[in-house]
Amino acid sequence: MEREWRVWRRFLVPAFLVAQILVIHFAISGESAPSPPSSRYFPAAFGPWKVFRQDPIDAETAKELKADLLVSQSYLDPPTRSFASLLVAWYQSQRDGARQPHSPKVCLPGAGWTPRIADEVTVDTAAGAITVNRYVVDQGQQRAVVLYWYQNSRRVIAGEWAAKFFVVADSLRNQRTDTALVRIVTWSTNETDEAAMAIAAGFARNLYPSLREYLPQ
Repeated sequence: MEREWRVWRRFLVPAFLVAQILVIHFAISGESAPSPPSSRYFPAAFGPWKVFRQDPIDAETAKELKADLLVSQSYLDPPTRSFASLLVAWYQSQRDGARQPHSPKVCLPGAGWTPRIADEVTVDTAAGAITVNRYVVDQGQQRAVVLYWYQNSRRVIAGEWAAKFFVVADSLRNQRTDTALVRIVTWSTNETDEAAMAIAAGFARNLYPSLREYLPQ
């Protein structure tokens, strides 16, 4: 049964992606794509977290991501000296299917990280609870907890397939297909996974309300 499903999936996944592109293309010939937000006004502080350093993305990676806005920087919580890295890749339009967020579940293993845990967790924030992906990976002596999700002004989505479904739904309802991939990384090399997860969840809890205000409404 499992083998049959794998065979069917090889055909169903490409078919779904082609159907998605066709529906979006013909449904929103007059797409109302929002203007890109300015990186200049990206939140430099939220809650106790403050920008610690910029983490420039090399030209080759930026070209591969094809995002209309890329923010890559690290934050520090001075009272606890907790550290977290943040990547936000925002896409103005996914209409042509060529520019879409790259799932960390693909990118991290491709960069040599081995997945150990992959599930979803709920983070309570002042702007409401959000469900996000948790991905625990390691490489050599390094181990990291990764939280990531897809976000626009209308919702937060954890699952990749749910995100693709809502691209179609939003194209029909709102004539918009903009979205952002939000990825948080905390390191558990000198911490337990539970401690690193607590840091990542605390960061997400403070980030989400500010990011919701920042992204195009």
